[in-house]
Amino acid sequence: MRSASEAVFQAVEEQLQGQVVVVEQDGSKEKPGRGSVNHLAIRVKNKEELEQWEQKIKDFGYSIIKKADLYYFSSIYMKESHGIIFELAIDGPGFVVDTSVEDLGKQLDLPPFLEGRRSEIEQKLTPID
Repeated sequence: MRSASEAVFQAVEEQLQGQVVVVEQDGSKEKPGRGSVNHLAIRVKNKEELEQWEQKIKDFGYSIIKKADLYYFSSIYMKESHGIIFELAIDGPGFVVDTSVEDLGKQLDLPPFLEGRRSEIEQKLTPID
C-alpha cells in the first residue's frame, strides 16, 4: 500500500526490476556502513533527457556536483542532503561503439582517455573463472 511517505520511480512501466521505492521513515539519520546507500545510478534515455533532468535538479535547488563524459556513456551527479549521490546516466553509445556484440567480453575495453594506463589497469585485475 502506497502512502504520502512513499514514492515509486519506475524506469519501464510494469517491470519490477526497473522500480525504486523510496520510503520516508521516522528515526535517527542513517550512518555509512554495511547496508547503507552511497550511490544510486538511474538510467535516462539520451543526452536531451539528461539535460532536461539537469535543469529540473537545478530548479529544485540542488547542484550538479559532477558532469562526466566517459566515452561509453555520459552522466550527471547530484548529492542530496543525507549525502546519497544520485547519478543519472544515458544508455549509449555503450561498449558496441568500438567492439562488436559478438566480441564483447573477450578483451578489456577501455575508453581512449584510459588507454595509456592499460598495463597498469590490467595488472590490478583478477581473472573471472
